[in-house]
Amino acid sequence: MKTLITNVTVLTMNADYDVFEKGFILFEDDRILAVGPAEQQPNAGYDRMIDGRNAIAMPGMVNTHTHIGMIPFRSLGDDTPDRLRRFLFPLEKACMTKNLAYHSGKYAIAEMQLAGVTTFMDMYYFEDELAKAADEMQARAILGETVIDFATCDTSEPHGGLSYAEAFIPKWLDHELITPAIAPHAPNTNSPQALQKAAAISEKYGVPITLHLSEMDYEIRHFQQEYGKTPVAFLNDLGILSKQLIAAHCILVTAEDIILLKQNDVAVAHCIGANTKSAKGVAPVKAMLEAGIRVGLGTDGPSSGNTLDLFTQMRMFANFHKTHLQDRAAFPARDIVRLATLGGAEVLGLADKIGSLEPGKKADIVLIETDSANMFPIFDPYAVLVYSAHAGNVSDVFINGVPIVSRKQLLTQDLAALKTALASEMQDFIKQAKRNENKTVL
Repeated sequence: MKTLITNVTVLTMNADYDVFEKGFILFEDDRILAVGPAEQQPNAGYDRMIDGRNAIAMPGMVNTHTHIGMIPFRSLGDDTPDRLRRFLFPLEKACMTKNLAYHSGKYAIAEMQLAGVTTFMDMYYFEDELAKAADEMQARAILGETVIDFATCDTSEPHGGLSYAEAFIPKWLDHELITPAIAPHAPNTNSPQALQKAAAISEKYGVPITLHLSEMDYEIRHFQQEYGKTPVAFLNDLGILSKQLIAAHCILVTAEDIILLKQNDVAVAHCIGANTKSAKGVAPVKAMLEAGIRVGLGTDGPSSGNTLDLFTQMRMFANFHKTHLQDRAAFPARDIVRLATLGGAEVLGLADKIGSLEPGKKADIVLIETDSANMFPIFDPYAVLVYSAHAGNVSDVFINGVPIVSRKQLLTQDLAALKTALASEMQDFIKQAKRNENKTVL
């Protein structure tokens, strides 16, 4: 089926940053056929026409790092210093089940789709269930099973995620929208041998590998005390750094680390919201980009960053990095929108398919309405997206050419039913969480 979207301002995010006011997008099934100004718009030869009603059309946004199974943790103990030990690890072990992960995953994906996120990369447990959820939601996703050095909710032994991943990855290798991956939690929560095994699995199947890196001050101290080097240098010596690696956070990387990341073509998922909420710092993204490192935006999980939309991340990115650099001109809005779209696609190794609106690419398209009070006037559409717009301005979303959201309503699922199902699965979790709130953790 050929679909024509008309009466939109098209932000192509191509190499020339072409913008077409009163433009159009023509796609057939899952592929974009043409993008251009109104005078080049076809008058016939399409099956369906969608009036964009003066919307801003942009590529689907790409969330490079999240944990979609963690919706139940949102707003739980957010300001508690010992949150990890009081809530996260204990509740995951005691209460996280495959059903809870599945229903959390569907709800999280719905939140992202309604916010214009068409592709995401996940790291969590029960990734088979999350793949099932993503498939049912018709989401484009890279899903990595967590590997960590203790027994978890889905494995009975330390580093059990290695075996899980070996079974999980082959099942999803040929899926149109889902790419399986492996996700060792962090360098300091895995043995060197486990990290090397995870990298070998990534290489064996040709799938991505992702981990948290240079995020924690105690992580940095551990590697300095034990090995006399940074976590990045440690991974480099192990042979873990590669083009397949997506490193989340990288807040505390050094200038020497940045050189190593670039030499090995490692990509970085930058999670400004979660990083600043937890008072960990502002990653040196300017230096990374100047070095030629692929960088995209991530929300982190709904436990760490609370929201799963990239409008929040774009605005926080602008505010924190400009302040950190004491330079109002740093990171123009256009560059920030690129981080949320084509930059994220580059991080995930999908830039040949998504991230810009160009002929031949997948029809992952988002329309941002301009009728709301916060969307007028528009002198610079990039600035409006970064500084004025929010997730509630997303009106229409297409993934692989399939309408997922129309006029701000989810088409593929009933949002209220997703919430009810998740709330039902959360009953034991809620009881345990309330008990944990009354505990004193030393």
